[in-house]
Amino acid sequence: MKQASPTLPLLRPFLKWPGGKFRLVKTLQSYLPEVSCLVEPFVGAGALFLNSAYSQMILNDINADLINLYRQLQTGSEKFIADAKKMFVSRNNQPKAYYRWRDIFNQSCDPMERSLLFLYLNRHGYNGLCRYNAKGGFNVPFGDYSRPYFPQKELEAFTEHSQKAIFHCQDYTTLLNQFLKSAKLNHMVFYCDPPYAPLTHTANFTGYAQQRFTLEDQKKLAKIAKSLARKGATVIISNHDTPFTREIYRGAKLQQLEVSRTISCQGKTRRKVTEIIACY
Repeated sequence: MKQASPTLPLLRPFLKWPGGKFRLVKTLQSYLPEVSCLVEPFVGAGALFLNSAYSQMILNDINADLINLYRQLQTGSEKFIADAKKMFVSRNNQPKAYYRWRDIFNQSCDPMERSLLFLYLNRHGYNGLCRYNAKGGFNVPFGDYSRPYFPQKELEAFTEHSQKAIFHCQDYTTLLNQFLKSAKLNHMVFYCDPPYAPLTHTANFTGYAQQRFTLEDQKKLAKIAKSLARKGATVIISNHDTPFTREIYRGAKLQQLEVSRTISCQGKTRRKVTEIIACY
């Protein structure tokens, strides 16, 4: 089955995630073939996998805190949700408390504590950003929201849907090269949502994880996508629509989209950005 029932409402991710694909889910679903396995090398908030019904889902992200959170939910959601809810109280929604919890997060090596604080920081930090400094410290400032939303229903839905998923925390090349060793991949669809190629020379955001995603990485991903397709897989990639991306995705079926998105430090400033979906 390629996607969740069209009669059911779309499931929203429980994380705030700039660049998330919730608004594009229905468009992306139209590209999904009737196969048995979905692979996402850059799963992010997971909007597509949450609204898919494949018998197997292999979900990867280079952000170790994100994957740790997903694994904690997958195996112990009731305790996690109960403990996380205790963090969403008025005394924690102020700068002094936020920065204290942020310091605790950056010093913690405990998987459960880090997962709870990652959710707290995501919902209380500025604009839902996920950003680390060169030393690996989470450095997003306080968001100053009147009453941060606790996503209990979304957490429960994620837990239920994640039971068919296998989570990995690897570089995209490590993950995808493993599949290239297979003789045939006709039963698989790969959805790749990498850090987007910059619209300008000064607009390249690279702080999502400590590793950079360069223009050479963009080219490498496109090359791997073509190799996967030659083995029978369907490969879908989202990115900015630029001359550079059109060149590296040459040979793929391309669809241009206009997406309303915050693209500056002003969280309330939104304008249309042209994106592209490449399908091999």
